[in-house]
Amino acid sequence: MLRTDLNDLLAVLAVARERSFTRAAAQLGVSPSALSQALRGLEARLGLRLLTRTTRSVAPTEAGERLLRGLGQAFDHIDAALAAIGEFREKPSGTIRITAGEHAAEAVLWPALEKLLPDYPDITVEIDVTNTLTDIVAGRYDAGVRLGEQVAKDMVAVRIGPEMRMAVVGAPSYFETRSRPKSPQDLTEHRYINLRLPTLGGLYAWEFEKGKREPNVRVEGPLVFNVTPLMLKAALAGFGLACLFEDVVQAHLAEGRLVRVLADWCPPFPGYHLYYPSHRQPTAAFTLLVDALRFRG
Repeated sequence: MLRTDLNDLLAVLAVARERSFTRAAAQLGVSPSALSQALRGLEARLGLRLLTRTTRSVAPTEAGERLLRGLGQAFDHIDAALAAIGEFREKPSGTIRITAGEHAAEAVLWPALEKLLPDYPDITVEIDVTNTLTDIVAGRYDAGVRLGEQVAKDMVAVRIGPEMRMAVVGAPSYFETRSRPKSPQDLTEHRYINLRLPTLGGLYAWEFEKGKREPNVRVEGPLVFNVTPLMLKAALAGFGLACLFEDVVQAHLAEGRLVRVLADWCPPFPGYHLYYPSHRQPTAAFTLLVDALRFRG
């Protein structure tokens, strides 16, 4: 069949359904005279009258009725086929590169990805775990994850986690020979498990706040790590006090393997945010990931 015949068949179907050349022409975006001419041409090629025209109405002939039944089913199948392949175009796909700290990757990113990715096999997510503050533009990352207070002002920031708290903890065996500190000043009498900061290389200063008082305490001790899992192991073994994210130690506190102190000096602070440049044009895959990570608590 000539390509123009397909348009003519669509015209027959539109006129028959609308029972009007004027309405069918408006639907197809052509003039009524052009539509009438196309139908006459089709009827001439087929050698059959398909539509009966009167001054008030348009109705299919018997031959037209048979043709229209077949056309309706055929075009319905065509529409369904086009919709089906359209899903491939709209289906989220591609690689998304994210830089995030160790805790953020494990506590926030992974739980979301574990639920999301099985339904979208064409999406690949690459997570670069680093505790340094990375320039995501220079590093060609799609996004980064950091605490809300660390996100640059020129970035779009999407909250992806609840507020967080730090917890100062020690093993019960550690406190067998030591009193529990009541204020940050009492920490001078204790041993500490320290964190080496990746940016400037210094030791993390334990941050406290109560009312208008915000003392930062620089502590010393027998162990220094640059990752928190080893800090936790050392605290559980009784080597000293550690200052860790509350969710990291929650299970150990509940089971009595760790004891918390100075809880009233550790208020909540902004949790994790996904951030990316404001000029970024998000792909369907990136938009889907952002929505899956967005905190709704």
